[in-house]
This record gives sequence, structure tokens and C-alpha cells, in this order.
Amino acid sequence: MTDKLFKTRIYVTLLITLFVWGLLIWDYFHGGVPSHHILAREDMPSISNWWGGVLIPVLIWFLTFRIQKRLTREAIHPVIEVPRNIWLPFLAALLFGILLSVSFAFRVSGLPGYMMLSVFVMAFFFPVYRSEYLLGFVLGLIYTFGGVLPILIGSILILAAVIIHKLIRPAILFVWSKLR
Repeated sequence: MTDKLFKTRIYVTLLITLFVWGLLIWDYFHGGVPSHHILAREDMPSISNWWGGVLIPVLIWFLTFRIQKRLTREAIHPVIEVPRNIWLPFLAALLFGILLSVSFAFRVSGLPGYMMLSVFVMAFFFPVYRSEYLLGFVLGLIYTFGGVLPILIGSILILAAVIIHKLIRPAILFVWSKLR
């Protein structure tokens, strides 16, 4: 079981690494690899998208390890296919990231801000701190923001989601149950 999951991790990591490096090479030959300034301020240091070529494969390897660990611990599904409780959250987060990228790129007024705030609401109802959510979110943002900024933004959102889902939610549910 673990051997097949390990091979899947290798294939997923290689596929995404090829995508990221293909995007970097495309950028290099079509105007140069962009850099993004911290907090979108010109007076702050910039982070080159080249870092994504190294950080994204490491992140993918780490996140797929966490998913593999959870699947082997739960032993809920045959190993030949990835279960629906992994794919659906991944696809939802991927679509969320793509929509966020598109709305930011086309300067849709207010939508990116509301989308980021909606993550906190979703964290109350869903475990959006899990690896498949972060994986989909980061992959959805790579084309527009490179590799480093999605990792930073995703990490901050994951930290907030853990606090909301593991601390605030149980406290509110406990108080609610006592009031009823």
C-alpha cells in the first residue's frame, strides 16, 4: 500500500515540477522571470519567481507525504486511486486559487478581498487547514503570483484556519450547547 502511494507522490511531484519549470522557462524567454515585491511596495525587497522552481517541488513532496501519512493511518481506501475526500477538497481549493488569480489579474474590485475573508468562514465549517487544500490553493495561484507568494499566503491562511477550526469552533459549539 505504501509503495504505490510513494510512487504516486513521485509522479505528482515530478508532474508539478515540470509544470513550474516549464512556466519559468517560458517566462525567461518571453520577457524575463518576474519578481514580486513584498506587500506590493516598490520600496520593499522583491522575490524572484525562480525560487518557486525549488520551493514548489519541496512543498509538493511535503504535502503529499502528509496526505500519504493520513491515508495509511486511516486505511480507508484501496491504494490504486486517491479517495474522493482528497480529490474534492484539492479541486475546490484549486478552483478557488484560480478564481482568486483571475479576479486579481483582471482587477475585479473587491472580490479578492472578499474571497480571502471567506476562507475564515469556510474554516469554521471545513478543515481547510489540511494539505490537499493548501496544495490546490498554491497550484491555483502559481501562474499569476509565482511560487513564493502563494506559499506564504497559504501558510498564513492555514495557520488562521487551524486556530478557527481547532480552537474557536469548539469553543463556540461548547458555549452554544450550554446555552441550549
